[in-house]
Amino acid sequence: MTDPIIQDPERGLILAYAPIEARPALAALLALDDALAQLLRTTSQPAVGQLRLAWWREALAKLDTAPPPAEPVLTALAADVLPRGGTGASLVPIVHGWEVLVEEEALDTLALTRFAVGRGTLFVAAGAAFGAGAADPLAQAGQGWALADLARHLGDGAEAEAARREARPLLDAALGTRWGRKARALGALAHRARLDLAVPLDQPVPIGAPGRVARLLWHRLSGR
Repeated sequence: MTDPIIQDPERGLILAYAPIEARPALAALLALDDALAQLLRTTSQPAVGQLRLAWWREALAKLDTAPPPAEPVLTALAADVLPRGGTGASLVPIVHGWEVLVEEEALDTLALTRFAVGRGTLFVAAGAAFGAGAADPLAQAGQGWALADLARHLGDGAEAEAARREARPLLDAALGTRWGRKARALGALAHRARLDLAVPLDQPVPIGAPGRVARLLWHRLSGR
């Protein structure tokens, strides 16, 4: 499997913004998100997708009571997220978010909100691992990030545009405040999502472009 950081150098940069002791936790949470995204990309039958996602729900919940199975993502979560105050049960909503894409034939506003709230829990879990401050808008940022990323993978149709419309106010609100130092890796992910929204859906995102990297660096330095 190709290392996502090699494919996406901005991700490696953002990981470096996390507190050094908590970087493995963020990497593990993003690996969980990657695994769930890959599951949906490689599943053509909704019933099969639901079964595979159910396995992940159960496996995450069991992390609170039993050692992880020999699965790299679960092993990393048990080693790097749970010792920092997280629980397997608190990660289950991330799976619920991805399940919306299997359950719903059409992604209306309600479905997009359910997806965003579930998947965006990743930011809340990461913030807990970082020791983020109460003022850091983790839920809003996570939801906006989830929707902006979804839009890029839905193509250029009406559902993608709807996801973009829902993402913009969430990201604008989350990025309208100064982020605490411990949570700035998550703020940088939110900034990157907003930068992605500025790129038309029929054009590739210029990952690693100097202007994008400069914007992420400014957030690291200023929290803005």
